[in-house]
Amino acid sequence: MPAARGSRFLGSLYAGNSRAVIGRGLLATKSSNYWVVLSGFFEPIFYLLSMGIGLGALVGTVATSTGQEVPYAAYIAPALLAVSAMNGAVYDSTWNVFFKMNYSKLYEGMLSTSLGPLDVAFGEILLALLRGALYAAGFMVVMQALGLNLAWTALLALPAVLLIAFGFASLGMAVTSYMKTFQQMDWVNFVLLPMFLFSATFYPLSVYPEPIQWVVQALPLWHGVELVRGLTTGALSVAMLGHVLYYVVMIAVGLVFTTKRLRALFLD
Repeated sequence: MPAARGSRFLGSLYAGNSRAVIGRGLLATKSSNYWVVLSGFFEPIFYLLSMGIGLGALVGTVATSTGQEVPYAAYIAPALLAVSAMNGAVYDSTWNVFFKMNYSKLYEGMLSTSLGPLDVAFGEILLALLRGALYAAGFMVVMQALGLNLAWTALLALPAVLLIAFGFASLGMAVTSYMKTFQQMDWVNFVLLPMFLFSATFYPLSVYPEPIQWVVQALPLWHGVELVRGLTTGALSVAMLGHVLYYVVMIAVGLVFTTKRLRALFLD
């Protein structure tokens, strides 16, 4: 009996058909949002060219967290790669989800079918993950063309970026499920911008006073930046396992909260 109840409970949450949500999202993107999605690819490239190449000529080399000296462009490029994955995943899992949830009432319609809240959560998060992955893959090609991948371990940067995008997409959708107005959605940019500027993206963590360093190290983007930077520069350390674990926990928390929230909003 307990097993039967568990099976019924899981069945109400997950029908194993997230691909239907993904297919609908891809069709909608192809028909109306193609150029909006494509435009997000160029922002980190502009930063790289203006700061990595331009300012980098004045800065010279910068030390990584392991003490390895690398050219400034090679220092900020992996950080911008992590930022690119974050932006693609967050914007898809926040603004798009917010509109679908509160205005088009799309999820209400989906959950009136055989789909469960976990199907919707997985589908939307994987769509956001796909957008983050496309941005990251394109940026990796640019980095390779400019000679900014300094070690063979840069091959592992793409799976690392997928992990980063998954973490931000999961948490982004969970947070968005609690938002009711466009004014509340402005908090997304309010949080993303400081993370972008201060997560050791453009300069080492050591330039901050020690109390600020602890705050920066609590931010999810910092963990992503350090993980990708270590892989692309070859500055490997045991601490990278901690960065991976941070995102695993982030993904789990995001999925649990998103599923519970969709269930509470549309099924209970």
